[in-house]
Amino acid sequence: MAELFSDEWMSGFMGEWNNDAELTGALSEIGFSSVIAYGIQGEEQPRGTISIEAGKAVSAGAFSGEEVNWDLRCSGDHWAKWIKKAPGMMGLGAAYTTGKLKFAVGDYGAMIKNPKMASPFIKTFSVMGRV
Repeated sequence: MAELFSDEWMSGFMGEWNNDAELTGALSEIGFSSVIAYGIQGEEQPRGTISIEAGKAVSAGAFSGEEVNWDLRCSGDHWAKWIKKAPGMMGLGAAYTTGKLKFAVGDYGAMIKNPKMASPFIKTFSVMGRV
């Protein structure tokens, strides 16, 4: 398996993202377009990014300094746990409130209060598990 959030891993994530009609459809309905970064807590920069336009992933790869709208961070162990078994709403909420999941960029509170964003956000973790 490719290293988590490496160029190769992010390319696989993009493919799985676009293969999930439930995820892309829900995000397309709300016109979701963003650059999302993923990384490890304590590291200066994220490791990988995925660019979404109207719900579809259009590019992904290792972080190369691009401006991001969202930057999610947690420990490598926590990412591994979530990739093995995707968290639910309660698990993500607990991780956020205890500091195990951090948003270096982006507003977790606003996102999680909007069901049209929260459900697809949670879905991305199960998509990660297919990479």
